[in-house]
Amino acid sequence: MAKNKGLGRGLDALLDELDAPEQPQNGTFEVDLYDLDTNPNQPRKTFDPDKLSELAQSIKRHGVVQPILVKKNGARYTIVAGERRYRAARQAGLMTVPVVLTDIDEDAVMEISLVENIQRENLNPIEEAAALKLLMQQHDLTQEEVSERVGKSRPAIANALRLLTLAKSVQKLIKDGRLSAGHGKMLAGVGDPRIQMEMAEKCVEGDWSVRRLEDELRFAEMPKRRHKEKPEPTPEFRNAMHRMRAELGTKVSVQGSEDKGKLIIHYYSREDLDRIYRTIVGNE
Repeated sequence: MAKNKGLGRGLDALLDELDAPEQPQNGTFEVDLYDLDTNPNQPRKTFDPDKLSELAQSIKRHGVVQPILVKKNGARYTIVAGERRYRAARQAGLMTVPVVLTDIDEDAVMEISLVENIQRENLNPIEEAAALKLLMQQHDLTQEEVSERVGKSRPAIANALRLLTLAKSVQKLIKDGRLSAGHGKMLAGVGDPRIQMEMAEKCVEGDWSVRRLEDELRFAEMPKRRHKEKPEPTPEFRNAMHRMRAELGTKVSVQGSEDKGKLIIHYYSREDLDRIYRTIVGNE
């Protein structure tokens, strides 16, 4: 009975299933490096030069330990999984590399390439988010299904996808490693791209922690008290207030305009109140 090729089993299960027994030498054979082509749909767009050099040095000493998974394409081969090993092998000066041939359709090639990179954490946060989104679109998957496929929690998938809503300039800071994914997730909650970039630059320049950024964003979002400028009273209005103060012999303040507002008469003792009262209503 054929194995079920449903979702939720991860990269290792996919690779086990795709290693067909008809391949020579238990599925592994040598191919000229210049007969290999990279996958144009590879989600990983950048390769850390230092880490690539380290891998190249390791390959010089030990060779390519893990074969590269390839698909036959006429007289050539397209890399399904293992482009980093391929690049390091070229840097190390190898002429051939071990490969494992698989016969799968283009959708499966894309899926394996995406899952390999995501599971093995070879991508920067923006590349990973783009790979997750592409995986969902290409195979019509929900976040829950992608979560099962790549072995990450659904909230982690949702948070990663939020990074793609950031301004491109902020995404570049994350790609370059100058800003962390944690910072990006906080900034994704800011609707204005200009404010996103402004806060991102402050993070970089001030070496802010994610907690510091969170505090700064919370402070910036606090409602600010807006004091309305009091309209300048007319000469007649000012004269009326002065006359009331003189007549009552106490402080009189007015809040509002000539059309609507409050008249506040101040008193400072019981005797003061009685005097003001008699002045207004007269002696009884």
